[in-house]
Amino acid sequence: MSTVDKQLEDVRATIDEEVPNHISISDVTYEGPELVIYTRDPKEFAADGDLVRRLASKLRKRITVRPDPDVLTRPETAEERIREIIPEDAGVSGLQFLADTGEVLIEAEKPGRVIGRRGETLREITKAVGWTPDVVRTPPIESPTVSNVRDFLTQERDDRRDILERVGRQIHRDPMSSEEWVRVTTLGGCREVGRAAYIISTADTRILVDCGDKPGERTEQPYLDVPEAIGSGASSLDAVVLTHAHLDHAALVPLLFEHGYDGPIYCTEPTRDLLGLMTLDYIGRADAAGRKRPYETEMVREAVKHCIPLEYGDVTDIAPDVKLTLHNAGHVLGSSVVHFHIGDGLYNVAFSGDIHYDNTRLFDGAVNEFPRVETLVLESTYGGRNDYQTDQDDSERKLKRLVSEAADREGTVFVPVHAVGRAQELMVVLEEAMREGDVPEMPVYLDGMIWEATAVHTTYPDYLRDDVKDRIHDADRNPFLADEFTPVEDGDDRAAIAEREEASVVLAPPSMLTDGPARTWLGHLASDPDSTLAFVDYQAKGTLGKRIQRGADEVRIDGDSLSVEMRVETIDGFSGHADRQGLENFVKTMHPRPEKVLCVDGDESATQDLSSGLYHDYNVRTFTPENLETFRFV
Repeated sequence: MSTVDKQLEDVRATIDEEVPNHISISDVTYEGPELVIYTRDPKEFAADGDLVRRLASKLRKRITVRPDPDVLTRPETAEERIREIIPEDAGVSGLQFLADTGEVLIEAEKPGRVIGRRGETLREITKAVGWTPDVVRTPPIESPTVSNVRDFLTQERDDRRDILERVGRQIHRDPMSSEEWVRVTTLGGCREVGRAAYIISTADTRILVDCGDKPGERTEQPYLDVPEAIGSGASSLDAVVLTHAHLDHAALVPLLFEHGYDGPIYCTEPTRDLLGLMTLDYIGRADAAGRKRPYETEMVREAVKHCIPLEYGDVTDIAPDVKLTLHNAGHVLGSSVVHFHIGDGLYNVAFSGDIHYDNTRLFDGAVNEFPRVETLVLESTYGGRNDYQTDQDDSERKLKRLVSEAADREGTVFVPVHAVGRAQELMVVLEEAMREGDVPEMPVYLDGMIWEATAVHTTYPDYLRDDVKDRIHDADRNPFLADEFTPVEDGDDRAAIAEREEASVVLAPPSMLTDGPARTWLGHLASDPDSTLAFVDYQAKGTLGKRIQRGADEVRIDGDSLSVEMRVETIDGFSGHADRQGLENFVKTMHPRPEKVLCVDGDESATQDLSSGLYHDYNVRTFTPENLETFRFV
């Protein structure tokens, strides 16, 4: 008998002791980090609302209870009873019965009404029909991404269960080594912006944190082929953890599966959906530019299938000696500060990913309170000594001024922008400004995947600030459904839109003008002195955006010369990154304050400036790693 089987046998014995005699337990197994209990008496399980909580506390495991398929109420009868139980105002849009797992997937406009206070309605459903309900939100904006991910995971549920069972056995195996050490190896993102990738390893476990590309005219990959990563085989990785879905942190995750990786990807649920959206777009842009694809679409599907979504604040076993907790990073939808608790109190490491310290229009500021943290791996994008951004109010006033001036000239304000995060921040500001009469009403054209990314935002309003969440729940007040917003389809004539004699705003990715729709709009608008190019995102060295931001009045695109006669402005307060003051405040107010800080994901001067400032002001040991360095902490 394997050690995992013996462990499950012991767990089963504990469950038998705790569960009343009239409730039968037919099987106990691991699926990913969760312990799954199968029972022929799901209704009795549901009748005791505290039973699962008591078991979870006793076993120190996340627990899911599933019914044996042969004790379930027939779906036709169950659906009728479920619809009687759920309040009518929940807006149930569909039910799907998954007999192999005993789950009923309930899609509703208001999931909270389906769940009920402390899960009372869910328990009532199980007591009535035996099925275990799983509730998801109906997107207020129709989203092919969300529906495709949900449909795909349903179709692949057999494979997914196999994956989860395999991962569960890997997580709960006995440690293979008595040695205790913790190391971090940098594979990218050091003294540069982009291609973030780090390995955190112990004597038993190897985990990859992020796997992105480096933005620029030619993308660069992390050093994945070294022995610490996948040079000795991708199967040597136990897990991948994603801080968020931006391409500089996640673009190359599907590539791992081409190299044989077959393990879990831990992230939030919106990060999972956005990973699929953005990597498919990444492939499409490579095709459009005539570049070799970094991987095929099948690898994107594999990545999505291997994702294990986690909620903020949930402490989760992901290896025999590693617990993971995700916390809000305030950067983009679903972005996370990643906290690792290693061993039995041995060591704690936090990776900030990209963070925004203060509240923004969409998100609460980054979480920086943890039970313990000895080392912090901290982004430094705006870590330079002069990298202080204007505050949000000043930035909004500047944007409104540019839009009003464009209205006077019947020009266009063109904003190359991240499709995920910054575009939605700007949409909220522009909707309010036009609704309150601060700027004239005008069309706001949303190009590329901005509209689809916005649909994903409305699917997960619980990750947004309360005021935005409340407005999304009210269709008449949903800011993203304002009449001014006009999605631009691929077949639309962008040139014809650009030539219209009307004031307008255009939001188009990518933010650094490296390729895609933003370059097309630049070609149409660059020679128009009545139009304005407004940069709101970080412009990396070597990008077209950086050259124009520095004052280039003539640039070359695909071998052709382009005269830049439009006005060029920078509004830096909309960045999703903390500025120098925000980064310092994140460390200053961090509880507990770390002993060591590794400054990464910023150019050489920014990382060195931030490192020096944190060392002198807060008496912490700081480092500015280069790529391919390894730090041993224990």
